[in-house]
Amino acid sequence: MFTGIIQDIGVVKSVEKTGDTRFVIGTGLDLSLTAIGASVACGGACMTVVEKGADWFAFDASAESLSKTMLGSWQAGQRVNLEPSLKMGDELGGHMVSGHVDGLARVLSVVKEGDSHRVQLEVPDAFKAFIAPKGGIAIDGVSLTVNAVDGARFGVNIIPHTWAVTTLSDLKGGDFVHFEVDMLARYAIRYLEVK
Repeated sequence: MFTGIIQDIGVVKSVEKTGDTRFVIGTGLDLSLTAIGASVACGGACMTVVEKGADWFAFDASAESLSKTMLGSWQAGQRVNLEPSLKMGDELGGHMVSGHVDGLARVLSVVKEGDSHRVQLEVPDAFKAFIAPKGGIAIDGVSLTVNAVDGARFGVNIIPHTWAVTTLSDLKGGDFVHFEVDMLARYAIRYLEVK
């Protein structure tokens, strides 16, 4: 489990495509207490650490992960939002994020508003019931509050701090990002479907 509070921007050091795809990520995170087999959210996708050094770690992405995420397009130099998994007693500063990416949202526009940035996005129609005003959503692993909603389109406001310490500042219209709907919304909609 994660909170959507990004702790570092890592950089893809290498991508090796043999069987599963192995990614090596350079990071400033303190990895001394991160065990092999631990989870790190990489751009919002929960990945398992399979190797590590003082300033890097590696994970393997299966064909399933590559088909549901942007990982297949990542190359050396790609900036990546990173968040290690929660430990008991950690502060829950964002919202509960599983790291199970629901799919890709398309960035419609990025507009500066005062010191902040308003980002308009669109999710596939199958997910529009999960997006609610003032509800939570994770975009590339970042916990955000939904502002306005119009069908499958919605907006989020990015404050200057979040803009400065995440990869959201790289966004432009036409880009695709990972999204994960709020866990409570997922269960509420499922309950209504089966009732």
